[in-house]
Amino acid sequence: MTALTRLFIWLSVLASSSAVALAAPASAATFPRELSTYAQSPAAGLWSVLQARAAAEPFNLAATAIFICAVLHTFLAPKIRQWGQLVEERHHARLQRQRPLSDQDEDGQPDEVSFGGQVLHFFGEVEAVFGIWVVALAAVIIAYKGVGTAVQYIGETVNFTEPLFVVIIMALASTRPVMRLAEQGLRLVASIGGGRPVAWWFSILTIAPLLGSVITEPAAMTIAALLLAKQFYQLRPSHRLAYATLGLLFVNISIGGTLTHFAAPPVLMVAAAWHWDLAYMFTHFGWHAISGIVLSNVFYFLIFRSELLALSAPTAVASTEDSIPWWVTSVHLGFLGFTVSMAHHPALFVGGFLFFLAFAQATAHHQSKVDLRSPLLVGFFLAGLVVHGGLQAWWIEPVLGRLGEKSLFAGATILTAFNDNALITYLATLVPGLTENLKFAVVAGAVTGGGLTVIANAPNPAGQSILSRYFPGGVSPLGLFFGALVPTLIVALSFMLL
Repeated sequence: MTALTRLFIWLSVLASSSAVALAAPASAATFPRELSTYAQSPAAGLWSVLQARAAAEPFNLAATAIFICAVLHTFLAPKIRQWGQLVEERHHARLQRQRPLSDQDEDGQPDEVSFGGQVLHFFGEVEAVFGIWVVALAAVIIAYKGVGTAVQYIGETVNFTEPLFVVIIMALASTRPVMRLAEQGLRLVASIGGGRPVAWWFSILTIAPLLGSVITEPAAMTIAALLLAKQFYQLRPSHRLAYATLGLLFVNISIGGTLTHFAAPPVLMVAAAWHWDLAYMFTHFGWHAISGIVLSNVFYFLIFRSELLALSAPTAVASTEDSIPWWVTSVHLGFLGFTVSMAHHPALFVGGFLFFLAFAQATAHHQSKVDLRSPLLVGFFLAGLVVHGGLQAWWIEPVLGRLGEKSLFAGATILTAFNDNALITYLATLVPGLTENLKFAVVAGAVTGGGLTVIANAPNPAGQSILSRYFPGGVSPLGLFFGALVPTLIVALSFMLL
């Protein structure tokens, strides 16, 4: 027997053993552990329940500790980016001392980059944070449960439909024909205020979030952020107004999708389980959402009235862009509508997107370049979030189940700041015996808190990715929190008192 044959046999045996090891969890206990399997007394207090669950499944504490580290990492991301920039500058200065810059540019080779600086830039990307910490989480799962469990959980148990959907819908919503149509529609509204920047500001922050109830929140966020970048942020508003507008955008988008039962992720999680239809959503949530959006916009307008009125648009330049045929725009809207209608079927909407790319290539003279960098980063962020979020039910479910109506609303609002609001509402469907008022309270609280942090609502990373270039050093988590705090309180009053 030759050495090559022995090597082939050895590799075959190794592969077979690995396959058996990876398949082993199929007969093992369910991971993550089902909440119903924890033994507990109905009269037990919250702390006792959490202690018992941590003792029964020590992995819970490890998973939550990693999740907390990921959340803290998002707050440190701007500082890490600054550190990366400093390392890049020092590396560039060292290269200049070694040889003239002209020699570097004329040698026909790519300029040398700093590996350490690029690594720090990656660790400073907010959209990459949760994906980075998935590596640590996977290592802990392997340590506690084995390789097969880690593969099964991340590869099979976790549902990545929403991240995939957000990638596709962002790419479609940011295309030139769709953006041109949205801009023309909002221009009509802004013309009521003379087309001034303040009129654009008010119309974008009012109309675009409500469009989220039709075209989905991720698409509405993409359109609103791109238009705000063009019509407002490029005018360089003050630091306070820039963060106030970003917070207002995130809050308005979070509640703007609640007029229907199919557009907002936190509503999608409960609509089927609780039999909430279009009529229910519009009558119970719709008018609260509209009131909250209008009141928040008016309040911030009054606070920043002088600065908003002082903003002046740059001298208009005649557009050199060719007009887009109506049929091209119609086809884009058709792809957008198909993607929305197939939101729960990734094989179909991903396949549809491939057909769209072919159409975009065939009509390239009417298209802008399809940019997938931002959508992919946002999808990576959400994918990491759902991997972590799926292991936090052990403590979120008992917290929600022990709150009254007002405290449940407040609790859902606060918890949303530290987790995706869709996960909060999904876990609420696991709590038995919720009354209709409690169901309303948890969903209303979840969407109310959706603007406080970038992780609170699925479309937020898309908005941050588009607008971060207007914030020196990146978007500050504290700046976003304080910018969103006032509209969050206004929306809370709208849901609880109106």
